[in-house]
Amino acid sequence: MQTSSDRHEYPAHWEADVVLRDGGTARVRPITVDDAERLVSFYEQVSDESKYYRFFAPYPRLSAKDVHRFTHHDFVDRVGLAATIGGEFIATVRYDRIGRNGLPASAPADEAEVAFLVQDAHQGRGVASALLEHIAAVARERGIRRFAAEVLPANTKMIKVFTDAGYTQKRSFEDGVVRLELDLEPTDRSLAVQYAREQRAEARSVQRLLAPGSVAVVGAGRTPGGVGRSVLGNIRDAGFTGRLHAVNRALPDGQKELDGVPAYRSVRDIDGPVDLAVIAVPAEQVPEVVTECGEQGVQGLVVISAGYAESGPDGRERQRALVRHARAYGMRIIGPNAFGIINNSPDVRLNASLAPEPPRPGRIGLFAQSGAIGIALLSRLHRRGGGVTGVTGVSTFVSSGNRADVSGNDVLQYWYDDPDTDVVLMYLESIGNPRKFTRLARRTAAAKPLVVVQSAGSAPQGHAVRATRLPHATVSALLRQAGVIRVNTITELVDTGLLLARQPLPRGPRVAILGNSESLGVLTYDACLSEGLRPMPPLDLTTAAGPEDFRAALARALADDTCDAVVVTAIPAIGEESAGDAALAEALRSAAERAPTKPVLVVHVELGGLAEALSAATSTAPRARAATPGATAPDAGPDPLPAAQPPGGTRLIPAYPAAERAVRALAEAVRYAGWRREAADPGKVPEYEDIDEKGAARLIDGLLTRGQGLTLGAEDTCELLGRYGIRVRRALPAPTPEDAVTAARALGYPVALKATAPHLRHRADLGGVRLDLADEEQLRRAYAELTALFGTPEELRPVVQGMAPRGVDTVVRAVIDPAAGAVLSFGLAGAASQLLGDMAHRLIPVTDREATSLIRSIRTAPLLFGWRGSAPVDTPALEELLLRVSRLVDDHPEVVAVTLEPVVVATEGVSVLGASVRLAPPPARDDLGPRTLPAY
Repeated sequence: MQTSSDRHEYPAHWEADVVLRDGGTARVRPITVDDAERLVSFYEQVSDESKYYRFFAPYPRLSAKDVHRFTHHDFVDRVGLAATIGGEFIATVRYDRIGRNGLPASAPADEAEVAFLVQDAHQGRGVASALLEHIAAVARERGIRRFAAEVLPANTKMIKVFTDAGYTQKRSFEDGVVRLELDLEPTDRSLAVQYAREQRAEARSVQRLLAPGSVAVVGAGRTPGGVGRSVLGNIRDAGFTGRLHAVNRALPDGQKELDGVPAYRSVRDIDGPVDLAVIAVPAEQVPEVVTECGEQGVQGLVVISAGYAESGPDGRERQRALVRHARAYGMRIIGPNAFGIINNSPDVRLNASLAPEPPRPGRIGLFAQSGAIGIALLSRLHRRGGGVTGVTGVSTFVSSGNRADVSGNDVLQYWYDDPDTDVVLMYLESIGNPRKFTRLARRTAAAKPLVVVQSAGSAPQGHAVRATRLPHATVSALLRQAGVIRVNTITELVDTGLLLARQPLPRGPRVAILGNSESLGVLTYDACLSEGLRPMPPLDLTTAAGPEDFRAALARALADDTCDAVVVTAIPAIGEESAGDAALAEALRSAAERAPTKPVLVVHVELGGLAEALSAATSTAPRARAATPGATAPDAGPDPLPAAQPPGGTRLIPAYPAAERAVRALAEAVRYAGWRREAADPGKVPEYEDIDEKGAARLIDGLLTRGQGLTLGAEDTCELLGRYGIRVRRALPAPTPEDAVTAARALGYPVALKATAPHLRHRADLGGVRLDLADEEQLRRAYAELTALFGTPEELRPVVQGMAPRGVDTVVRAVIDPAAGAVLSFGLAGAASQLLGDMAHRLIPVTDREATSLIRSIRTAPLLFGWRGSAPVDTPALEELLLRVSRLVDDHPEVVAVTLEPVVVATEGVSVLGASVRLAPPPARDDLGPRTLPAY
């Protein structure tokens, strides 16, 4: 550690684990005086060429003075960071603060020289780029705004690290040296570069786990049965294309195989590289296995073993130690307490799970935190894929267990650009980082459907979850805003996934219904109305209809420009044989293939043969659309949204055993298609010339000097909101009747008299408000009535306020949640809306299009648009108010809560009658800092 002469304590919060470009991990930490030997050892392993690039001259070894300089830092003006694997340095970076003359300096100098050195064996892994992000964050924390670096022209790799970072920079050439100056303020481009690198690295780290070249099962028992022996058999039986090894330290001398698989006592004994280790030994033996794997160069671990955080405090500490141990060797972990992983790619064929039979290959990516739910999902997909609704399978499956390391976020990064996955299904018991998940979900949903079931209960004991103050319904609404198809059950998860994997997205909510059962058609019609779709009257083909009748009717419906999707209902004819099922299925497919841009669903009743025949293809791989010469699309218009299509020209049609299930899946597809269209043009965050951002910042800084967290008084609230063009109607205190009269004269009649005591605030239904008081006599009478009903003025805290134009009372709120980020909420004021929970939510910053959709998202929105003959109110003014509140919170994260209640929206303009603002130091935002893995 540092000596007493150093100016700052060791900054432990700078320590972080990072994922590198190739998917491995490294630890970034400050360099201390204890690192002298590590530094010397590291430098000895660097090539002469790399040393020359660092020091501009031959520099074979570090002197004692060099070692002292590079290990003694004050963590303010001189900082050094190291990237380590297995406790040893693989790269270093340092900065030294300099003044305008280029000499060492202290604050307020805000420029520093920066230099890197990366061990040759680790060059090309993105180590320098990761270190640049971290040293830049450290520098900003210490008041440094610019980096300067001098690089030899031949050192193109290092020049690229700087130029690709996305920071604003200047470049010059003098005396044979390239001089680079970087402005360290994050820019849109630097954040985009950071997110892109994060995606590539995390996707690669998952890819290394899912597509290993060699696998060792540690804990494969000597006798049949047991977890390890089962996983070993499942990998072997699935036809894994790589090398498979069994490891059991209790193997007797001379035994070289288990079930035909090469067997060893230790991972160290395996000849050749091991990419993935599946660990199924008792928890107390896992640390020894992790050490062996790390020393052998294993890239990743799937820990099936239980006995970790799910078992209580001791297990939680055991889990933390496991993650730290694995990361020290650059390994990532799925688990512990995991069910396993599956990769159905023909190039891999890996079933490293407890599922004795993997699901059929397909184009659905499946993630489940719970092993039990994972089993249920695999079973349901296998069962439905084999007969009830046809052949649709899984590309990859991950059961993360306690998700101590690899989480749903990591797997989303992988599936985002995985060419083998068209639809993503996720069962989430918890969301560890909601802000990041929302960002990744929005990007993924723009490319492929993402269907999620999220548990509404508390997080399981084994899961590390950031605390959120947002209700479950609010989190769900935010996920939908990000394009997530949010469903409630695993049945809905599978139903929706099957539709999205097989059919194009509908262009709208108009649904045609046809079939041979009038009653089933009516049920489908009613289900469509319940889901907000626009069904056409059902077409009854009667029970006498044959395959050709179905084909002709479906062809006509698909050719109708007023139809966006078709639901076919079918019941079996008495005595009908399976040949009839096949004929009907072929007829439906034949008609559907002539309109490849409209989805078709089938509702069947005990018609298993039809379901099998409808899905006679074996995959849902995408197919490129080919134009038919001379053919005209029956629903000419803009290009449809892409959807997974089977190869070879066969159109898979999903079939459902109940109308409600089919229609619910279709409704989710309609809503998702609408989101995709809106996401293509998300709108913009408008600029307002009357916003005084700098003045608001000065005011906030001054107010925060009073305390770390405070609710502003009325005057400060009005002043701060006024800086953003938000005017709050004055309310003057009225502790006595005479004060009330004086206030009314100052404001002008008519006025309102309100009780502002906490139990009466915003509760007009309790009688604590008197409106339209036209003169002094009415005001004094109202004052007497309130005090007689509710108590003394001291208890009531009455105020007098000028009357606002009549309109609809609404409420606007904004809050910064430590887990989800800044959220803007809107609803109508009053007990009814509160009782129904009728609030809509959007993530801040809100665009103009999002503000428009926000006020239309609540169930009571018709009251704003002329319901039952009332006059429509000024919704454009309301949208502007929402945008101004969003700007205030986005520009000043110290504004952690804003409430405007009530906001009266009249036919012209809005009136803010009550407001409160809370200030506090903003929560840390790790999405704006350097890339890191969750701390353990």
